[in-house]
Amino acid sequence: MTGKGSSDGQAFRKVSEALRERIADGTYSLDAHLPSQRRLAEEFDVSRDTVQRVVQELGNEGLIDTQQGRRARVIKNQRVHSPTARATRSRQQMTLGPFISEAFERDEVTLDVYTLTSESLDAHIKMQAERIMTGAIRPRRIVLRMLLPSDYLELPYPQVKGDPSDPLLRERLKRIAAQHETSLHRVLGSLKAENLVSSVELEIRRTPLTPTFKVYVINRAEVLHGLYDVIERPVVLDNGDVIEALDVLGYGAALTHHLKDSDPTSPGSVFVDNMQKWFDSVWVRLSSSGASGAQ
Repeated sequence: MTGKGSSDGQAFRKVSEALRERIADGTYSLDAHLPSQRRLAEEFDVSRDTVQRVVQELGNEGLIDTQQGRRARVIKNQRVHSPTARATRSRQQMTLGPFISEAFERDEVTLDVYTLTSESLDAHIKMQAERIMTGAIRPRRIVLRMLLPSDYLELPYPQVKGDPSDPLLRERLKRIAAQHETSLHRVLGSLKAENLVSSVELEIRRTPLTPTFKVYVINRAEVLHGLYDVIERPVVLDNGDVIEALDVLGYGAALTHHLKDSDPTSPGSVFVDNMQKWFDSVWVRLSSSGASGAQ
């Protein structure tokens, strides 16, 4: 049954996803101010209360500064720290977006991803899909393999602080993961359906491992690797209730960049090769099929 609570939840998720995508793609860059809550409410055709709850949520996650009397300001995005000397014009800010963008500028794109949810990846794939639709880039083939924790796994986070047996936040996590998986299938599938990409392969599998880190293996030549920090924070639910939680942050997790080069014994080459072997071993031996498809 659909009621006011469901409608409020949909509005909350719509605004939350949009603002996260804008922070991720640099529309709201580091230190930039978000539009006023009144303007955001008008833009998304939602109540000021909905916008306030989204701003509170992003503030609780440490993405924006929400000091009273001031417009919210971006204070964190997914920074990438590179031990290599390589720097290109598109990577001056060293955030996740340019790495994904450069990968999609190639004729063939391969991404192997291990993560808690596909929320961050979904935002970046949507950005690349828009570039493909406008003709800015035209990859011939896209292959995405993603490993997520098994649905039956009793994850230690997120959890209600003081009551780890309460399933509320873990069920919420599953809904978020399912929502972004559906989005990935829709976005990538549309690229094939509209004949914008010749071949699209997406497979999502589950593994009985609790993610303590996230990994992006890009075109088998680069790795972005980040540890999940466990924090205490308030979580704003769709209905406006606030729950104190033990959680990990995906958007704010710092990533380190490792690049494979011509020397197979270099630190970058060894790290990339070992991470690719690790991913392949889990994919083959410890994972089971979830949503999948070859377009």
